[in-house]
Amino acid sequence: MEKDFCYLLRVRYAECDAQKVVFNGRYVDYIDIAFNEFVRAVWGNYDDLLAEGIDNQVVNLSVTWKAPAHFDEVVAVTVRPGRIGNTSYTLEIGFFNYETGEEIASGEIVYVMVGVKDHRKMTIPDGMRAALEKGASGVVVDHAGVLT
Repeated sequence: MEKDFCYLLRVRYAECDAQKVVFNGRYVDYIDIAFNEFVRAVWGNYDDLLAEGIDNQVVNLSVTWKAPAHFDEVVAVTVRPGRIGNTSYTLEIGFFNYETGEEIASGEIVYVMVGVKDHRKMTIPDGMRAALEKGASGVVVDHAGVLT
């Protein structure tokens, strides 16, 4: 956990279901937020990517649950690069209880790089590929996107 990019969040009451655990659909929200913070750490401001005519689209997402997360717990969402292809890349996601280190869930998300105007697949630019391969090991940000 400590060697990957890490996004820290505190579970809010409204994110829990009738079983008093984080509702399964919220994990997709958490992945999206962690992805945006990972992008900020790796490539900079997302608006700068869009200004260059580059965007990303999700083509596959999976989550496997191992333990529940509860209201007011701090969850560490880790992100690390997986397979990087010509036009797509995979990020490996981990969810951990920040205090105990217990694994809560794991996930994988696949993005395809597309042009902003036509949304057609495009080759990942070399500079972006290199930054993605390097990742953001050891970077930890909180819910406000602030480095901790």
